[in-house]
Amino acid sequence: MADLNSAQTISEQTRLEADRRAPHRIELSKLFILLNASATGLTEAQAQQRLQQYGFNEPRRAPRATALAQFLHFCSNPLVLILLVASSISALLGELVNSAIIGTMVVLSVMINFFQAYRSEQAIRRLRERIAPSALVLRDGEWREIARRELVPGDVVRLSAGDLAPGDARLMRSRDLHVQQAALTGESMPSEKAATQSSSASNLLEAENCLFLGTSVVSGSATAVIFATGPRTQFGDIALRLAARPPETEFDRGVRQFGLLIMKTVVFLVLFILAVNLALHRDALESLLFAVALAVGLTPEFLPMITTVTLSAGAVRMARKKVIVKHLDAIQNFGSVDVLCTDKTGTITTGEMSLEAALDPFGQPGIKAFALGYVNSKFETGIKSPLDKAVLRQPAPDDTDRYQKVDEIPFDFERRRVSITVRKNGETALITKGAPESILAISSTYELNNEVCALDDQIRRRCELAYQRLSAQGLRVLAVAYRSGVV
Repeated sequence: MADLNSAQTISEQTRLEADRRAPHRIELSKLFILLNASATGLTEAQAQQRLQQYGFNEPRRAPRATALAQFLHFCSNPLVLILLVASSISALLGELVNSAIIGTMVVLSVMINFFQAYRSEQAIRRLRERIAPSALVLRDGEWREIARRELVPGDVVRLSAGDLAPGDARLMRSRDLHVQQAALTGESMPSEKAATQSSSASNLLEAENCLFLGTSVVSGSATAVIFATGPRTQFGDIALRLAARPPETEFDRGVRQFGLLIMKTVVFLVLFILAVNLALHRDALESLLFAVALAVGLTPEFLPMITTVTLSAGAVRMARKKVIVKHLDAIQNFGSVDVLCTDKTGTITTGEMSLEAALDPFGQPGIKAFALGYVNSKFETGIKSPLDKAVLRQPAPDDTDRYQKVDEIPFDFERRRVSITVRKNGETALITKGAPESILAISSTYELNNEVCALDDQIRRRCELAYQRLSAQGLRVLAVAYRSGVV
């Protein structure tokens, strides 16, 4: 009987371990049991207890080198080693002035490099602390926004278009959800996700009912429960494997090869001259002094100092442009770039937009366009763009409080529009807002002075010209359309 109980216990542990490794295959109710959580989220006390157990929700970084290790790394340059040896020999032979000069140049060069790297690391650390991603979490029965690093397994989160997945999570509910997970799978196109009861995918990354840290929501909305955080996530595992020593730069390689060349030349000449002098039966001490003097003369004492000071001057100039230089050696690599390609996301301005005007299809002032856009922005639950915020900062039009939201088709980057279904006085209407070319492509009529007319090719071209004229003035243009007589 005891053996049977032991076998059952081992079998149960094996099954639980298999469920932990494949959270996409088990039913959602079993996953909640496994996580000791529920669809109503965690309490703050539970979250704090799990935070102590699992740690912060951030990938494990590579071990930081100590200050002494960093200092010794800067001293390991072959050129620096030659100068240190030459300085030591000069001191032993009584040439204290020469030894002090060489040693001072070496120390200054290494210290400047060391302090620049240290200051840059501190600046990056402070920047990371200020730019802390957040997540919308269900805690103590209410939705609150907290720092992403404080999430724990069992937390219930809500996501919408533009959000970053705060951890590895199992979908509870989803609507038109598409996720960009190229960072993990390399797929260029967004992957469609759905809150299915289980997935038959052999690979966890291919599961349609899971989200992963390092991915972003392209369109739609979802509610999910976190089952892995920090280094236990798929992204954290990759980050841990990639936390290796960075590759050697061209500048590092050039300096190292030059230092090795100097070292080989000095050693060869010193040994050769010393051997020749001894073969000619000259005084051994004088021969040694001559060889050491030759070694010191061949070694460019000021080269490390000049290189470090030059790179430091470049770092200071870049700091004035609000650019942090973490490693001085990167300055040379950056300066040797012929073509720099960047991918600008978001806006390079303050992000504060203002509503310039509400216009009719022909670019003339129109009040109804603003009312439709305001209702759409008011009830949209997806990401609030600066355009929506600019609309909502304006005084609300009349009767907007009488609208009731019925349904929503979230914004996505293929349709390039968001649609809201509203009800007013018992009648239903669909209000759509988005890119002008997208709205024009699905419109069959237009309204001007409360008169509805057919949208033929000539009128469509006139609307496009109005849109192009506004765009040429540097204005961002949104188009709105509706279907029904309610509005």
